[in-house]
Amino acid sequence: MKSPISKAAPAPSSSSEPPPERLRRADLPAGTLELARFLIGKLLVRRLDSGAADVGRIVETEAYATDDPASHAYRGLTKRNRALFESHAHVYVYLIYGTSYCLNISTEARGIGAGVLIRAAEPLAGIERMRERRGRAGLRDDELARGPGNLCRAFGIGPAFDGLDLDTGNRLVLSDDGARPEVGTSIRIGLTKAVELPYRFYARGSRAVSGPRSLSP
Repeated sequence: MKSPISKAAPAPSSSSEPPPERLRRADLPAGTLELARFLIGKLLVRRLDSGAADVGRIVETEAYATDDPASHAYRGLTKRNRALFESHAHVYVYLIYGTSYCLNISTEARGIGAGVLIRAAEPLAGIERMRERRGRAGLRDDELARGPGNLCRAFGIGPAFDGLDLDTGNRLVLSDDGARPEVGTSIRIGLTKAVELPYRFYARGSRAVSGPRSLSP
């Protein structure tokens, strides 16, 4: 499964390679900025009922910390954002623009609302399923999960995943195959509040990273 960032085609898994290590809650840093940076290079794994798995390497995240006016948790706990107030490593899925879902992971202790938005991933396995879900001809592999809405479409992630515990659940998990890309930072994308905060993290050199190229040198 392990492959370089944005290699033209991911190397097939070798039977001699150890399987990627599943990351549990205890393996993840409890802190919003810390987790946003840590997740770059880690594997997002969606397990299917058939036993197959769709896998992508996370290459772009954004942190939404406590006291952050751009965060969905800023005005307090609601029915919609309750997953952000769970202990870190819970999934928060919300609908944006009435058309696209976004995948987030809670980052703080229970009762403290904060999270990390997963903005993009490089597909490694299940690529044809991702292509079918996207439903657009001519997309390159690195375009399939570029941008938060496209990532959820490619992986088939929707409201049924909201509130999932990444520590105990099996439908969606995080794994680590040892990849450590160089991490860049920038301001976040598409915001009107707290626009100056350098809370976006990305894998340098990845063609799957979203947004203006000027933000990802």
